[in-house]
Amino acid sequence: MRLKDKVAIVTGAASGFGEGIAQRFAAEGAAVVIADVDDARGAAVAADLERSGRRAIFCRADVVRAVDMAAMVQAALTRFGRLDILVNNAGLPQRPMPLETVPEEMFDRLYAINVKGVYLGICAALPALRAAGGGSIINMASTAGLSPRPGLSAYNATKGAVITLTRSLALELARDRIRVNCLCPVAGDTPMLRDFTGDDPARRAAMLATVPLGRFSTPQDLASAALWLASDEAAFITGIALPVDGGRTI
Repeated sequence: MRLKDKVAIVTGAASGFGEGIAQRFAAEGAAVVIADVDDARGAAVAADLERSGRRAIFCRADVVRAVDMAAMVQAALTRFGRLDILVNNAGLPQRPMPLETVPEEMFDRLYAINVKGVYLGICAALPALRAAGGGSIINMASTAGLSPRPGLSAYNATKGAVITLTRSLALELARDRIRVNCLCPVAGDTPMLRDFTGDDPARRAAMLATVPLGRFSTPQDLASAALWLASDEAAFITGIALPVDGGRTI
């Protein structure tokens, strides 16, 4: 098992990429804190893992609240005794629209969840990661931060910020033996996809046509990439923005 005896927190783990990552980490031996604002679904994911013999707990956590991030880390320490891995997966999509038509409230909410949420999660986790002698932080960015699509400028900018924050912190935290990387998925075959494409089959087809391997990403794709970054196999990897995109950003 590649994460045996490790303890991980995954935000936004009640569905989509986060759920896939949490399930894979647990299958590879990690104890996992399922952090999400969806109480029912988050608790169900944790319960399903426990029924299958994995170690998991649910902790309600809103990533824009520092007090929730602190409680999330404390839950990991109280139940499992340490923290080795933080996956900042929680994110908010944007329906395509010209930048000047994006409501200010939407702009602020995008930055609060997609950028501030990463900052708050890392700040809360750092003391525990340092106490463990190091660890791995994985942030969820996007191909939108590498190769932006028109009509998504606000969202694109948040993911570009995550990439820059990741690279900066990789330098800042290297002395603490904390590796910081991010994943850059192409649009995923998850419930969030509809937020990007609406009910327009033509828009979905146009987005899919930009992926050379001919499909959207899946939670399993992201889970495999996250597993590698979290494992000792990536012990010398820090500061990368890893595309999981079927060739979209080539």
